[in-house]
Amino acid sequence: MKFSIGGPLKAAFRPWVEGLENIPAEGPAILASNHLSFSDSFFLPAVLDRKVTFIAKAEYFTSPGVKGKLTAAFFKGVGQLPVDRSGARGAGEAAIKAGIQVIRGGGLFGIYPEGTRSPDGRLYRGKPGGLARVALATGAPVIPVAMIDTEKIQPPGKVMPKLMRPGIRIGKPLDFGRYHGMDGDRFILRSVTDEVMYEIMKLSGQEYVDIYATAAKRQIADAEKAAKAEKAEQGGA
Repeated sequence: MKFSIGGPLKAAFRPWVEGLENIPAEGPAILASNHLSFSDSFFLPAVLDRKVTFIAKAEYFTSPGVKGKLTAAFFKGVGQLPVDRSGARGAGEAAIKAGIQVIRGGGLFGIYPEGTRSPDGRLYRGKPGGLARVALATGAPVIPVAMIDTEKIQPPGKVMPKLMRPGIRIGKPLDFGRYHGMDGDRFILRSVTDEVMYEIMKLSGQEYVDIYATAAKRQIADAEKAAKAEKAEQGGA
């Protein structure tokens, strides 16, 4: 996949990278990144020599037919692990177990602490359940990563991507060994997550918003719905 997809991707978009020296040549690490675009999971692995494993919804791996098999092969090829997201709590536990499995195997585990893509390019509050629990359960270093301008390549509603240079800034590893054995303390989980998000904010230069991205998406959807209703009412009058 690095040759068939990563090579052409780098040739076409020429992503710039800072801080590659912060990625260990071997051994486990957690790559915690902001999330601006679907393409984030392609650009980051493309610029690294090592494989990065992310998690993806199980439906990508279980769809029937030829298309389903091709989709499953593609996501396995780009280093995705299937996680059943049918139940919120179960999905979270499955994601944590998947991350711990990757780390204990000596791999790089990629995670988006915001939990979903940013709806407007700003950086949102990190969810403490996944990132912090994997870090404290394994003792693996957390490497903050900032994706730059990837949301501009293919904005919502656009079919053809725009050829432009996205960027990737990779920060220095963060060691949370001082919290060993405290992964059951929600205040510690919050503290670890906030420290990582602060480093991502410094790397990305994004405006930080202290609410979850999922809540922001609901607010945006509600505002759009209200605006349409008001417009329809005015039109009827």
